[in-house]
Amino acid sequence: MSRLGALMARETTLAWGRGGGPMVSVGFYAGVATLLPLAIGPEPSRLAAIASGAAWVALALASLLSLDRLFERDFEDGALDHLALSPVPLELTCAVKCAGQWLATGAPLALAAPLAAMGLGAPPSLAPLIFACALIGGLAFAFTGGIGAALSLGARRGGLLTAVIVLPLFVSPVIFGGGALSAFASGLPWVGGFAYLCAYAAAAVALGPLFMAAACRNALS
Repeated sequence: MSRLGALMARETTLAWGRGGGPMVSVGFYAGVATLLPLAIGPEPSRLAAIASGAAWVALALASLLSLDRLFERDFEDGALDHLALSPVPLELTCAVKCAGQWLATGAPLALAAPLAAMGLGAPPSLAPLIFACALIGGLAFAFTGGIGAALSLGARRGGLLTAVIVLPLFVSPVIFGGGALSAFASGLPWVGGFAYLCAYAAAAVALGPLFMAAACRNALS
């Protein structure tokens, strides 16, 4: 197995096995979808109007739960030092770590998103777009979230600092994805919002590892 393949298997296994894996994020997501009708009322028309938007915002918040463990555990046990000195560039290592996080957490959340939205009253015809937006948005959340996780390395209450750094970065994909879903549900052109979401995710994948590697080197120096 190649170094990158071994690293991907390691990161996916760690993301899946420690701290409850995807079950914590999916459970939080299901909890939001369950509590929302209790907070705003059970009227189907009211729930259907906000179903896709509420499911999308809940997805962004659920993506925050496991970010603090992305680099912190390797930083504490010294594994990050070995990863920084390995033949694999640290930028590529950071990209693989985020990809493993996305496979272990983002993909299960993307599968749960259409079910949660339809449970709140969204039409079934919206499910494929919800899944696509959640899958691509989850990739953007993983790579932008990795920037916050790397910047908060070594800080006290790093999880809180990660959330403070990351939440502003989540605004754009939430707007683009939510706008695409809202436009599709209203019968309006939605491709533009979806294209912006894809572009944001591509930029996060391309540029995020550079910032993460620089932050990790700073924490290790």
